[in-house]
Amino acid sequence: MGDPLGVTLTRHGKATGTAVFVAHAAHAEVAGTNPLAAKVREANARFADVAVATAEGYAPIPCVSGVEGGAMGIHYVNGARIEDGVVDLGKPEAVMYEPKADGSLELVAVEYITTKGPAELDGHLFSFTNSPNRYGLPPFYELHVWAWRANPTGTFADMNPNVSCDAAVAAQQ
Repeated sequence: MGDPLGVTLTRHGKATGTAVFVAHAAHAEVAGTNPLAAKVREANARFADVAVATAEGYAPIPCVSGVEGGAMGIHYVNGARIEDGVVDLGKPEAVMYEPKADGSLELVAVEYITTKGPAELDGHLFSFTNSPNRYGLPPFYELHVWAWRANPTGTFADMNPNVSCDAAVAAQQ
């Protein structure tokens, strides 16, 4: 399936030593509050380096902001993992990064996506998104896990008011 949105982001930074440190430091508050977030963080720590995501077949789509504020960030999506219909804690269908002013990307969350449902992961039900949708996908089930960035609206909420696409917008201007 490749890039499920048919969009390619041409400019993206690579995680630096500083970004990796920030990603690990930012999760301290999240770890104590949700057992699934801790499991996700442990199973997917390798994605702190965006080069690992691209090496594993993930491709970026533009930064996603919410109409009421907050953002999801830049999703690196693995279309083959969406197509296989398998939900695997260590193999999320999307890895989400916040773009930083220096061009780097900071790991903030992962998203599990399947067209088979209803779906759940570790007792947490996925949300349903019908078709047509802004992603050009058939109806699907999804679960965001904010494992590296605290989210005051909830560990599994779609948007995070503590995430911004401002740096991605500035880079395109």
